[in-house]
Amino acid sequence: MEENKMEKKVMVAIDESECSHWALQWALENLGHTISASQLFIFNAQPLHNFAYLSASTYGAPPVDLINTVQENQKRLALALLEKAKGICANRGVDAETMTEVGDPKEKICEAVEKLNIELLILGSHGRGAIQRAFLGSVSNHCVHNAKCPVLVAITLKVTTTKFHFVGQTIAFGDELGEHVRKLGLFVNQ
Repeated sequence: MEENKMEKKVMVAIDESECSHWALQWALENLGHTISASQLFIFNAQPLHNFAYLSASTYGAPPVDLINTVQENQKRLALALLEKAKGICANRGVDAETMTEVGDPKEKICEAVEKLNIELLILGSHGRGAIQRAFLGSVSNHCVHNAKCPVLVAITLKVTTTKFHFVGQTIAFGDELGEHVRKLGLFVNQ
């Protein structure tokens, strides 16, 4: 095989939820060799806020300063999340690039995958049931069906079991996933 292969690109999408940081930790623990040999991107999408509540609280149009303050706080939160994730990676000897975009997370994640030519997308799932997903939507479900690369979704359940999905199909439970991914030959330097 060719000695001088291009570095693989892996992206972990995070938000402020525990499940997204758990997905990052799981990926570093179980796919560490693959990730350390890859270019890792940590991505955060800052959702567009509906400022209608600000209009109601100010009896009309919200002051521009108030909108700017809300947006600046959102950006600070996103940067803090990315720095925390980058620190988690650094503690495991993995160098990661961080990036954030403003917009609908499911759309922005898929756009970033395509723009950066990502070869594996990893994200967590809130573990919502079918009814909650119908009303609230599911970022992970959207990405599984629309991202232009394989998607690994780590789902933490309220019990102590963990279920993993790979491109919409359950392929393993628990620590078996890393071995299945290696057997499939995905993102492993050979």
